[in-house]
Amino acid sequence: MKLTTVPVRPAFAIGAVGLAAVSTAVLVGLPSLTKAPEARLAAAASAPPAGAYWHTKVLFTMTNPRKLGTKANPYWVVERRLSEQWTTPEGRTWVGYRTAGAYPKSAADRAAWRRDGSPKKWTRTADGRTVSLSTEPDKGHVAPVRGDTTFFLAGQRLTYDEVQRLPAKPDALKSWLAEAARVSRADESAVDRFVTSALPDLLHRLPAPREVRAAAYQALLTMPGVRPAGEKKDGVGRTGAAVSIDYPETRQGKNTFTSGAELIIDTGTMLLLSEGHTSTINGKPFLNKTTTQAVLQAGWTDAEPAVPTLP
Repeated sequence: MKLTTVPVRPAFAIGAVGLAAVSTAVLVGLPSLTKAPEARLAAAASAPPAGAYWHTKVLFTMTNPRKLGTKANPYWVVERRLSEQWTTPEGRTWVGYRTAGAYPKSAADRAAWRRDGSPKKWTRTADGRTVSLSTEPDKGHVAPVRGDTTFFLAGQRLTYDEVQRLPAKPDALKSWLAEAARVSRADESAVDRFVTSALPDLLHRLPAPREVRAAAYQALLTMPGVRPAGEKKDGVGRTGAAVSIDYPETRQGKNTFTSGAELIIDTGTMLLLSEGHTSTINGKPFLNKTTTQAVLQAGWTDAEPAVPTLP
């Protein structure tokens, strides 16, 4: 959610009568709202927001990439962090963060932690690296985001009304995102991955109508490397439809990387419940790129931005 680091305006956007762009060449392949009525939302396009803020609350979980303790008695620790975001229909945004406390990962890690004196804080890893971790939550903070006041999707900045007019048909939505990838100068070989990575944003991070979220879910199931994985429970016990994603293998120098994701989606509300990412480097777990996020809340609210409360 690094909204302050992205381009401040879109290269193209959905307009009231079509698609506005910096050049007419950009329009090729994009669903026009006037020429392609099937790409319109018949009712939800004009629906007013159902609250003062579009609000999401996400719990991020990851294993610290280095063992703690001592060389003779090392153990893994799991970190947790809460992130909340409130965005008005005009695009003004507030973000809240709070660490939720670290804990030993497994029973064996807990036993090693106890042998280490059950510390509540760590300043060094087992191999001597500097670290700052605690079993206790911090006080957290909340602050406004400065800069562009629009919604960010697939490299583009959109207004609330433009989000409402996103295509509500799977194929039209995929075409729109594919063109967004090209406008963002993605290599043609990377367009499918770009689209696959953008679709989950419509399932929680943007105030898209349910019809658009449903189109995003249906479109996701048609992308390369994506397959349904039955019903599963997420990390906080909620049941939804699981979707597995295998990304193409990549190479950097002598290193080979693989990555994948598993999404669990509430197909009633068409909202994302959780998203887990795994990665390997040369066949071994790459913990820096292995995370889980549970979307604890997503929807409209009138509650004012505040420091995240613990789950």
